[in-house]
Amino acid sequence: MIQVTGDDAVDKLLSDDPLALLIAMVLDQQIPLERAFRSPYDLRERLGGHLDVAALASMDPEALAAVFSEKPALHRFPKSMAGRVQEVCAVIVGSYGGDAAAVWTSADDGKELLANVKALPGFGEQKARIFVGLLGKQLGVRPPGWEKAASPFGDTGSFRSVADIDSPEALVKVRQYKQKMKAAAKAKAGAPA
Repeated sequence: MIQVTGDDAVDKLLSDDPLALLIAMVLDQQIPLERAFRSPYDLRERLGGHLDVAALASMDPEALAAVFSEKPALHRFPKSMAGRVQEVCAVIVGSYGGDAAAVWTSADDGKELLANVKALPGFGEQKARIFVGLLGKQLGVRPPGWEKAASPFGDTGSFRSVADIDSPEALVKVRQYKQKMKAAAKAKAGAPA
């Protein structure tokens, strides 16, 4: 089971509902990862206890933005992220018949899996690789070549991203790694050329 938020009900939803996991990954930017990964649970509650990909894809954009904006907001940028979630849902409906898991179950190998994820709105190169790593490490989605497709986030024993969080201790290690990378980037930016 995915163990990102420390809340068993939320982590169970992320483990059991592929759409919730995709939504969490979409929202995992510019907010604490625990908040991003909790937001699908809160969204589901606000929508009456069910996440329906077709309903989200066809929902009035302003109405969905209002749901995202309810206090506490589901994201720092509720309107734009509601739009991004809606775009992802539309791709899932249009390309995968409404089956969010088909993004990965339809892939024959890691290269195709990475391409499927990268084709989703809001998934750039790094986020797509992190998600492939998360699928492989946490959910056992391991088509041939998945580790290479996820590299470096598929590496065993690394603590680079949410893909590596399987305990509170792992969360601390991931935070330390991210702080180290930010400090290095800041030092490099401030270094004379």
